[in-house]
Amino acid sequence: MKHITLIFLLWAGLVSAQHTMQLNKGQSSPKANLEDVSWIKGHWIGEAFGGTAEEIWSAPMGNSMMFVFRLVNNGKVSFYESGHIQQSDDSIILQLKHFDGNMKGWEEKDKTIDFKLVKLEPNKVYFEGLTMEKIDDDHMNVHVLIEENNNTEEILFAYKKVK
Repeated sequence: MKHITLIFLLWAGLVSAQHTMQLNKGQSSPKANLEDVSWIKGHWIGEAFGGTAEEIWSAPMGNSMMFVFRLVNNGKVSFYESGHIQQSDDSIILQLKHFDGNMKGWEEKDKTIDFKLVKLEPNKVYFEGLTMEKIDDDHMNVHVLIEENNNTEEILFAYKKVK
């Protein structure tokens, strides 16, 4: 699989997309708490990047909701993500790190990819460059703005809850 990286120009507001949003320069994240996004908890599976994508989210505890993600192509893990949505003062932030199939980190040791909260709706949460939407109790869409080979596009992860 080609190396996929998140585009860092997003935070400057230079790219627009259909399902994701950005904070305007100088704009702060709105007030929110983890209970506002507790509908994300669960075990989710779907297809993306020609393989099977899986996310497992915990319930809120200790001012965070932790998650793990893996993408499997042709029976092998292409990459993992580990992270959380964390309570940060009177708002929330999504932070993650990427790892290849052998758990070698993509980001530097003390660096994370941070997605600040832009907007919150009852069944939809907009972080910078990443939107999560509850379709119903068994379906969730996640839209992620990515860059590959200098092209920017929004990728849909259409998940179904594993029972």
